[in-house]
Amino acid sequence: MKVAVKDISNKSVGEITLDDSIFGVDVKQDILHRMVTYQLNKRRAGTHKVKQRDEISGTGKKPHPQKGTGRARAGDKKRNIDRGGATVFGPVVRSHATSLPSKVRMLAMKMALSSKGKNGKLIILDEAKAKDHKTKPMAEAFGKLGFESALVVCGQDVDVNFARATRNLPRIDVLPSQGANVYDILRRDVLVLTKEAVNDLTERLKG
Repeated sequence: MKVAVKDISNKSVGEITLDDSIFGVDVKQDILHRMVTYQLNKRRAGTHKVKQRDEISGTGKKPHPQKGTGRARAGDKKRNIDRGGATVFGPVVRSHATSLPSKVRMLAMKMALSSKGKNGKLIILDEAKAKDHKTKPMAEAFGKLGFESALVVCGQDVDVNFARATRNLPRIDVLPSQGANVYDILRRDVLVLTKEAVNDLTERLKG
């Protein structure tokens, strides 16, 4: 599959051939859904927690005799029915991560890239660099390219001026090629890849 290569001012500077085994696979929504769920589960901190009965501050002394008072049996004042007592079956610190085979994760990445290509939402840039760190000219350049919401995947290193110029644009994300992932690709309307990023992703997903 051949795609035009553009520069930052939306001028054509050549063509690039994309590997059909990576940018032209059939897209299955269930695979993408599983991958996004896998990523979001892995990002959860899992630090929410309530105090268990042994963590409540207070005495462990039996508050009243077991029999003869007419009141319910009580071993201490840390029960869940007591004011200030423990919480039953509340959340505890744990990992929310789920497992997903590496082959499925790799296939999901190929499908995410292919979905952008098939929907005409894939733009290939010659390079992602800026002369200075000003945001206004960068926003104007993206306007010429025809998008407001995009993920820009640079090469192995992100140009400092380019990163600073795009930092204040609300729906523009910039990642190095090794940071490209399914969730960030799908959450933005357009996927912008540099030629270096195409080579890096092809090498990463080949095989």
